[in-house]
Amino acid sequence: MQNRWIFTGGLMLIMLTGWKDIQQEKPLTYVINKTKIAPQIDGKLDDGAWRKSGWTSYFGDITGDAGKPPLQKTRCKMLWDDEYLYVGAELFERDLWATLRNHDDIIFQDNDFEVFIDPNNDGSQYFEIEINALGTVMDLFMHKTYKQGGPMDMKWDTKGMKSAVYLNGTINENRDTDSSWTLEMAIPFSCMERPGRISKPEAGQTWRINFSRVQWQLEKSGTGYTKKKKADGTKFPEDNWVWSPQGAVDMHIPEKWGFLVFKH
Repeated sequence: MQNRWIFTGGLMLIMLTGWKDIQQEKPLTYVINKTKIAPQIDGKLDDGAWRKSGWTSYFGDITGDAGKPPLQKTRCKMLWDDEYLYVGAELFERDLWATLRNHDDIIFQDNDFEVFIDPNNDGSQYFEIEINALGTVMDLFMHKTYKQGGPMDMKWDTKGMKSAVYLNGTINENRDTDSSWTLEMAIPFSCMERPGRISKPEAGQTWRINFSRVQWQLEKSGTGYTKKKKADGTKFPEDNWVWSPQGAVDMHIPEKWGFLVFKH
């Protein structure tokens, strides 16, 4: 998502505020429990399987700057079994909005939720999945980071993935106030198979993972919304709220992602 330089000629924005403190922060850790009962993928997060799973901490600004707290809360939880990595997320939201409906649309142009997975914990050959409040998915495979030359592979798909969103409010309707949207993903380990690479976890193994939420400033337009513009007609930049801080406006720094420790 924050790979804006794909479309802007290689430019990457680094936020200097709080850089020294950010550099000293350690990536966060999540211990993921194995489940015998698969959660029902309906977006609601209300079935019994999820009771065995704890929430992450609430997301912060991507830079790690404590002086830029997110305007709305986001958190997620995870489970695993022999076939799937399960991800559930809760995004508090006053104005539910999404426009993109086709698979592999550039989903971060809407408000979205994103997952980044590095099974081999080596910063290369990793996976990115994005979803918006309409349930539209964009997925891609990275051979290596953009700074190392990439490239991204948009032909890669999370084959067999199940996903769903649930809206607590009315999407694209500005005459009311919404409360949140929740989502579930069942990501099959089989879709991450690569020659000579780890794709299926074992208890005690550690992967790298991170999550991001993109949030655009909106303004009312008729009964819906458009992205808010500055006086010069340009759009306000998006906010980026993440689980484990990156230290820069760049999700493609895998060594800053959190640790995912698999447990029986």
